[in-house]
Amino acid sequence: MISLTFPDGAARSYPAGTSGADIAAAISKSLAKKAVAVTLDGALADLAEPIAADAKIEIVTRDDPRALELIRHDCSHVMAEAVQELWPGTQVTIGPVIENGFYYDFARNAPFTTEDLPVIEAKMREIIARDRPFTKEVWSRDEAKRVFAAKGEAYKVELVDAIPADQDVKIYKQGEWFDLCRGPHMPSTGRIGGAFKLMKVAGAYWRGDSNNPMLTRIYGTAWHDEKALAAYLHRLEEAEKRDHRRLGREMDLFHFQEEGPGTVFWHPKGWTLFQELVAYMRRRLKADYDEVNAPQVLDHSLWETSGHWGWYKENMFKVQSAGDETKDERIFALKPMNCPGHVQIFKHGLKSYRDLPMRLAEFGAVHRYEPSGALHGLMRVRGFTQDDAHIFCTEEQMAAECLKINDLILSTYADFGFGEIIVKLSTRPEKRVGSDAVWDHAEEVMMRVLKEIEEASGGRIKTGILPGEGAFYGPKFEYTLSDAIGREWQCGTTQVDFNLPERFGAFYVDADGQKKTPVMIHRAICGSMERFTGILIEHFAGHFPLWLAPAQVVVATITSDADDYAGEVVAALKAAGLRAEVDLRNEKINLKVREHSLAKVPVLLVAGKKEAAERTLSIRRLGSSAQTSGSLDEVVAALVAEATPPDIRRK
Repeated sequence: MISLTFPDGAARSYPAGTSGADIAAAISKSLAKKAVAVTLDGALADLAEPIAADAKIEIVTRDDPRALELIRHDCSHVMAEAVQELWPGTQVTIGPVIENGFYYDFARNAPFTTEDLPVIEAKMREIIARDRPFTKEVWSRDEAKRVFAAKGEAYKVELVDAIPADQDVKIYKQGEWFDLCRGPHMPSTGRIGGAFKLMKVAGAYWRGDSNNPMLTRIYGTAWHDEKALAAYLHRLEEAEKRDHRRLGREMDLFHFQEEGPGTVFWHPKGWTLFQELVAYMRRRLKADYDEVNAPQVLDHSLWETSGHWGWYKENMFKVQSAGDETKDERIFALKPMNCPGHVQIFKHGLKSYRDLPMRLAEFGAVHRYEPSGALHGLMRVRGFTQDDAHIFCTEEQMAAECLKINDLILSTYADFGFGEIIVKLSTRPEKRVGSDAVWDHAEEVMMRVLKEIEEASGGRIKTGILPGEGAFYGPKFEYTLSDAIGREWQCGTTQVDFNLPERFGAFYVDADGQKKTPVMIHRAICGSMERFTGILIEHFAGHFPLWLAPAQVVVATITSDADDYAGEVVAALKAAGLRAEVDLRNEKINLKVREHSLAKVPVLLVAGKKEAAERTLSIRRLGSSAQTSGSLDEVVAALVAEATPPDIRRK
């Protein structure tokens, strides 16, 4: 007999080999119809899988969020079957579930095109309608290789060879079609439903190696129901409209070019936006932090001490002299992060417990190597600015400092219109420095802080655990925000570090006169300022609130009779601290409105002969066809009030 514990804590005994399907049927007929899988000690398993040992069990129904991975996995198998039915001789390689969908790589003489996708989709719907059961078999390696070789599936033979010796070779069948697969799957193809769509085709090298053959990858997406699919497709449309790279061109904010891969060429308006973001962050830090600046280039020995040279070397840039007569044999590194430099600043001069907590902030430019294929506009670059800070404190101060950082992060996100926040604790990774006792203590404190964060928010802030995702030197909080179309972005971090100060010999003198190693808390709010700028561009779709907009106001004339008055208006706006421009071109006003709307200028003030005579202005807002008017003084005063940043407005 085996003992199975259910989510309500009840434990029941069953004969060994009982399946999840048997258990669901014993509970109720309706549950048996809805069930698609089980979890055993948290791991998804086939509903038909015989259960051999005691475990915690949950019955997973199709509408359970955990079933979405199964829906997508099953859909990928059905796609592979459809392709081979339509084009016999096509080889099936690898087809995993990915975020929001799945893909499969195929080997075929003639690559697939987007015109093939509707044909494949139609065949997939036929296969799903057959409602064939998914069944698992375990084959010997020799049998698997013989069968796949006979079918001309050379890639599958290679995959069989790659399976570790201590793992079974699993084959999943759906009717007559079968594939090598770890599983699990739902009971039958009919459970997939019709809420799926094939999205695109792309080239992909076998196993990601450019020395290997090029395959065709077909991407698809699948969801619980048509409503969820439609919502996802709508998000994709919105995401395309909001793409920061396209908006960056339209708004003339920045560009990239091959001579500086992964580095940003900021244009005047883009740099204004970037500096407004930095200025906001500086104001938020002014009361509690001292701003510093550490060198860009440091001897690699410093990075050896910190551990980065050993753990992170492949992502760092080495720097050496180019001239023979001045060549320095020492190896230097372009800094990938600011923390070792901040430890050096802390170490300069004797520190007392009375000096703690000591909070050092830096908007430091850092450089990290990213593969060229991973670069993506502002979101993934090689050179960027961190809104970095490090707090040196006692162990007794650590929890309070983490909570103080949390308040700062949450209020900052709120000022940018981000309301849905998730805070997750990332625990010790497999590769790490420091003793288990130190990690135990750090994680225990962080767990208490995480619980307090959740309780203080009244449940508004969601929390969770990311096992094994911590930094190599300590556990960390990761802050994830949701943008206007529901996409999640991980930005802020709070990382507790008992190791780096000790490695560098940093200390403070405690009240008892003894030297003690401080706790170092690594903190970022935006993270990469470039990436956060990209997130803001997409979150607002370029329609920035007035305080943040790079060009806040454009004064456009209808006729040349208003040119002098327009100049006065712009002068008044600039004198009041607003970022204003004037458009005196001899063009129709509708053309000017269209162009400045495309550039996402929030406010367009229109002046003609009548407005000049009356010293008034017509006001057009971005995204609205409505038009209002007011006197020059009224308009300037209203815009100044609206353009006041939220942190200043609170004072």
